[in-house]
Amino acid sequence: MSHDYSDAFLRDILTRTKRVAVVGVSMNPVRPSYYVARYLSLKGFEVVPVNPGHAGERVFGAEVKASLSEIEGGVDMVDIFRRPEHVPPIVEEALGCFPDLQTVWMQIGVENHEAAEAAGARGVDVVMNRCPKIEYQRLFGELRMGGFNTGVISSKL
Repeated sequence: MSHDYSDAFLRDILTRTKRVAVVGVSMNPVRPSYYVARYLSLKGFEVVPVNPGHAGERVFGAEVKASLSEIEGGVDMVDIFRRPEHVPPIVEEALGCFPDLQTVWMQIGVENHEAAEAAGARGVDVVMNRCPKIEYQRLFGELRMGGFNTGVISSKL
C-alpha cells in the first residue's frame, strides 16, 4: 500500500527534525538500518541508535540504547526498522517518553495503522512505508543517476 505524502509535508519533517531515535538499528554495515542511520548522522542529524541486542555498544559516535525509555532528553522523530506487528508498543513507548515528539516514521515495508492512529491522535505526524534517506536525497537534490527524478535543476555533478 502506498501513501501519498506531499513533498512539502516530507520536506517540513526533514527540515525541522534534529534528533532521531532509530529503532532496530543494525551494527552490520550492509543492513539498511545501518546505512540509513549513518547517512542521517552524516547529514547533521543527531542519531540515537536503539537495539536491545547491542545496548552499550557505540555506532556513529553514539551509544546504542536498549529502549526508547533509556534516551535522555527528547527526540524529534522515531524511525522504526521493525516488523509491522512490533510497531504499536514502540509507538506507545515513544508517546510516553517524548511529550514533544513530532514524527513517527516507519521504514519501507513497515505499516501499522493502529500505531499511526494512536500517534496521530496525539498530534504526531506519521509517515509509513517510506525511507527518510531516500526522501532526503530526493527532496534536497542528491539523487540523480539512480533513476530518481528529483525535480531539482542543479549544476552539481
